[in-house]
Parts: sequence; C-alpha cells; structure tokens
Amino acid sequence: MTRSKIFNILSIIFILASLGVGVYLVGVKTGLIKQASGIPANLVLDAGKNFVSPADCWRNLAQGGESKSRMLTSVIPQVKNLHPQYIRIDHIYDNFDVVSRDGQGQLVFNWATLDATVNDILATGAKPFFSLSYMPPVISKDGKVESEPANWADWQLLVQKTIEHYSGRSGMNLDNIYYEVWNEPDNFGGYSPSKYLDLYFYAQNGAKNASNVNSFKIGGPATSGLYKTWLDAMLTAAQNGKIRLDFFSWHDYYSDSDRYNSDVMSVSSWLTNYPSLARIELIVSEMGIDSKNNPAYDGNLSAINTISGVTSLQVNTSKCFSFEIVDGPGPQKLWGRWGILTNEKYGTPEPKTRYYALQFLNQMVGDRMSVTGSGSWVKAFARYDSKNIRIMISNYAPDGHSEIVPLKIINLPFKNFTIKRINFLGNTITQSVATDSATWATTLPFAANTAAVFVITPQ
Repeated sequence: MTRSKIFNILSIIFILASLGVGVYLVGVKTGLIKQASGIPANLVLDAGKNFVSPADCWRNLAQGGESKSRMLTSVIPQVKNLHPQYIRIDHIYDNFDVVSRDGQGQLVFNWATLDATVNDILATGAKPFFSLSYMPPVISKDGKVESEPANWADWQLLVQKTIEHYSGRSGMNLDNIYYEVWNEPDNFGGYSPSKYLDLYFYAQNGAKNASNVNSFKIGGPATSGLYKTWLDAMLTAAQNGKIRLDFFSWHDYYSDSDRYNSDVMSVSSWLTNYPSLARIELIVSEMGIDSKNNPAYDGNLSAINTISGVTSLQVNTSKCFSFEIVDGPGPQKLWGRWGILTNEKYGTPEPKTRYYALQFLNQMVGDRMSVTGSGSWVKAFARYDSKNIRIMISNYAPDGHSEIVPLKIINLPFKNFTIKRINFLGNTITQSVATDSATWATTLPFAANTAAVFVITPQ
C-alpha cells in the first residue's frame, strides 16, 4: 500500500473519530453536513512563515457600570485564571464620586472608592484601562453626566489629576496605563466628531499638564462602532499636530462574524490616507455578540462568536476587550446579560460558556503563522512557539451550517509528527503522521458552532 493511500485512510479515521462515527453518518444521510449560501473554507497553513509575535488581543476584559459596588471583588480568582493584561472600566467619574467642591467652590478629589476597584483589577494580575467617563454632575453644565462641562478648565483639571494619581510616581505609580476619552460619545452625549474633539482636546491638555508621571497612553473615541467619519476627524487632527492620539478605539458588537473581518479590512484601508499614523495602535475596547441583552450571552453561541471575532481582530488590533466580566444584578441568574460570569446575587459567580472560550484561546501562544482560506463560517489562525504549531479553527454558524474543512499544511519543518485535536468543551483526539513530503493535507469536520485547536508536535 502506498504512503498516500495510508494518509487518506488515516485522514478518514481522524474525521470519523473527531465527530463520532454515528454523528457523522447521520449527518451525511440527513444532509446535516451541507453547504449553504456562502463561501466554504479551504485552509492553507504555511509552516515556513511566521511573524513577529502579536499581542494576545483577547487577554483583555471590560466591566461596565452595572453597580456602584465593587463588582470585581467576588470574582478575582476566576478572572485571574484568564491571565488578563488589562481590565477596562467606565463610569469612573459618575459612579465613584471622585470629585466634589469645597466651601470655596474649589474642586476636591477623593480617589478612595475608585482605588478599591483598581486594587481589585491589580489583584487579578491585570492593569487598569480607564474610560474617562462620564461627566461628574458637579462640573456638568446642567448636572447631567452625559453633558459637556460648564467650564472646560474643570474637565481638563479632572483628567490631569486622574493621570497624576494613577500614573504619577507620587500616586499609585502605575506604568503603561491607558486613558480612553469617554465611552460611546455618539450614543452618550450625542457628540458629533467635531464636538467630541473639543472634549478630547481639553482631556489631552490635562494629560499634557500631568507632572511626575510614568509612561501612559491617551486615545479614543470608543464609538459604538467603527465609523470612517470619526477616524478621519481624529486622525486628521492628530496628523496636523492638534491632538496627541496614542491609540484609536471603537466597539464591535456583531452577530455576523464576517463584520469583524470587514472592520479589519476597512480600518487598514482608511489608514493608508494617514502615513504618519499608519502604525497607530488599534483597540476594540468592547466586543460581544449584541450591544443589547441577548439570550446568546448565556449559551454557546456567544462563545464561538468570540473565538471567531478574535480570529479576525488579532490580525491588526492590539487589544479586544470582551464586555463584560460580571452580569449586572438582574431578575434571575441568567437573563441574557453581557457578563462572562454570573452575578453574586445568586450565589457564587459561575462561568458562562464565553468565559471558557477565552480560556480556550489562551492555548494560542507563540508567533503568528500564515493561514489563508477562511470562509463565511469557518475562520482560522495559527501560532508557533518554536516547537508546536497550533491552529485554532472555529465554525460560527447561527444558521446551523456544518462543514467539512480541507486543511493543507505546506513547508512542513518536520516529517514525523502528532496532530492533536482539542475540541472546545469536548474530547481530544490524537493522530500520528509520517510523511516524506513537506506538504500534508487532511479534511476536518465541523458541526455548527464548534471550535477546536489542532496542536502539531514533531516526533
């Protein structure tokens, strides 16, 4: 028997073992494994190409202002297990009562309550990423938290004091902290790009005035989506030297995972108009399957959506923040809220499936490798850690689409290896391969809304 025939037989066995013989045969007979309207994947991994190690963009989390209490205190161990790099918090000015006025009308700053949450963040092993929002009623022009300040100098001073406290060498002395000006200005405050630039201008003036501070970054605009008008306004101002802009940020909430990839391609295209800022840091400071409550957050669909979204976003974003860490206290334990963990109101917080998706992604270590051929449903990316090649493949398919995925590996650096399929929330299958060629091909079955990591180890 020729080697090629042996490889074909092994591939078939691997397919059957991965799905289960019974499930596979039923799928074929009933047409469960089918091609709907869209582009099927045809994956090609070039094992001879690897690039500078990218940031693990998924190792970042966000917590919203669901409560004025210390929402992270009860989940520090679970969050620590995800090895986050940054945790973003918003509502820092209106929820934590950091500023008031004394009897002479001067601003007085009290960081104690916010410090407690920042210390919880540090206890997880992460650093804080501050969304500078919303306007404290004491300096708002009409007492509303979404409004502009009555006096821009007050806003400027507030930002200065925030940075001096957290990045200051005589304050908390934190290094490489991010300060993001506002949260969804297109929604909260109804800012246009030009009006937002006023808000941003005085914030970055406050940052400029901060003294005796460690290195930090300031940016924005954290809009509810990726909008070219906002990017053009921000980058034009930055390129003309009117503002300091260390990063550009936006939010991604998509039930269609192809939209993540569209954002990646769009922003790359738009940046060509700003050559001096072509390498500006790009950050998705909130991401999820829906910006509103959705039962998908309590099940598997949001988990595979996250894996699929990260697969696209990790190409050129340094950070993508899963929103959010802990559910707000709702009418029941599971209520379609955004959290990856349930609220302590209903007992010890429990991980939801999206928590395990982030944990699953953490297996992807090492330098980025070239993978082409992702389709409408099936997405893939790969890493190489000087010994093992890892390929993450997901099939995000709310329409129930299943697929048999061709995978070809070219420029193999070794001829004898094991390939281990680790199914998300499932079993692990290992196959041994011996080949005289630098190319190896197989086919891989993926039911709807499943993911797997394939670990290739030389023998």
